[in-house]
Amino acid sequence: METVEAADGRENASSSARKSGQTSLLDSGEDFEVVDEEDFDEEPPPLEDAGGGMEKSSDETAKRSPHEEPEAPAQLDEWLDVLGNGQLKKKVTAPGKGRASRPQKGQNVRIHLKASLIDGTLVEEQPNFSFTLGDCDVIQALDLTVQLMEMGEKALIQSDPKYAYGDRGSLEPRVPPNAQLSLEVELLEATDAPDVELLPPAEKIALASRKRERGNVHYQRGDYAFAVNSYSIALQIAESSSKVDIRPEEEDELLDVRVKCLNNMAASQLKLDHYDAALKSCVSALEHQPDNIKALFRMGKVLSLKGEYTEAIQTLRKALKLDPSNKVIELFSLGRLSFLHLASRWCHNLDYGLQQATWSAESTYVEICFHVAAENRFTLRLG
Repeated sequence: METVEAADGRENASSSARKSGQTSLLDSGEDFEVVDEEDFDEEPPPLEDAGGGMEKSSDETAKRSPHEEPEAPAQLDEWLDVLGNGQLKKKVTAPGKGRASRPQKGQNVRIHLKASLIDGTLVEEQPNFSFTLGDCDVIQALDLTVQLMEMGEKALIQSDPKYAYGDRGSLEPRVPPNAQLSLEVELLEATDAPDVELLPPAEKIALASRKRERGNVHYQRGDYAFAVNSYSIALQIAESSSKVDIRPEEEDELLDVRVKCLNNMAASQLKLDHYDAALKSCVSALEHQPDNIKALFRMGKVLSLKGEYTEAIQTLRKALKLDPSNKVIELFSLGRLSFLHLASRWCHNLDYGLQQATWSAESTYVEICFHVAAENRFTLRLG
């Protein structure tokens, strides 16, 4: 699996860390609140709405003449433009058992999958590939088209990179950047997902962890809205009540999964500039583990981006107290935020105007000093 990008936007600078697979506590994306949908303007559209026009509304059905023939099934060898943009197409090569046999979002489906590049190069073939429909467990090309397939149907799917592996490609399976894919799919089975409240604790932990790991994949690829979706699903599983006996150590494992999901969700929400949602995620993580350094660090960053420098400094000082050797917090964060806070106060006291004295946490010392000096308002003396 690719190394998850640092939550604070910086690349992992240590080549030795890459080779060993280790990253600093704050840079690792392995530990990334469920928030309302309105917090995410970039939330992917519900998958059941994909392929608009395939299903007729109840009003349209009511208007149909009683003598009118029902809608004909998709014709063999006829391409369906799934999204209407020409970038995702589906063609039935062997008919299935009728529209009533189509799988529903949330069901577990099993397919025979053969994926190739457009030039015919085989990417992968899996005779029994399973995933949960609509959970963003797979590339969008599969999530959007399998729900349009009938049981037993075989179909050929052609996808632009946007709905496959994008401009980054993939290491496993090996797909080059910006590659179009041709997918041969046969729908073998669709079953209802298990009741998570009845799952044995070990299976619940494993399921939540798989969903979280899928969120990490989305995060690595820069698909932050999809990452939030996966972390939300993992969190719902980990937080669900249990109708079976659970041992204290299993409770601890589920708690660990919850905190990782909340931390990673906060990192994704930061990337989407959804600061209020990210702050809620950090607060929720700290309710479970008050001394979680990653949650404190990200909370400090969110507060700084919101211009709440005093609270940000207090939060980061707590993180630094827990990890005194962490130079990232001490130099990069606390030093800069203290400077920004002090500069803003000086400008305000000198009637410089808060509107002109508002800088982000990304502003550099030089930028601020130059801006203030140009106005000849005061001189900053840095020791």
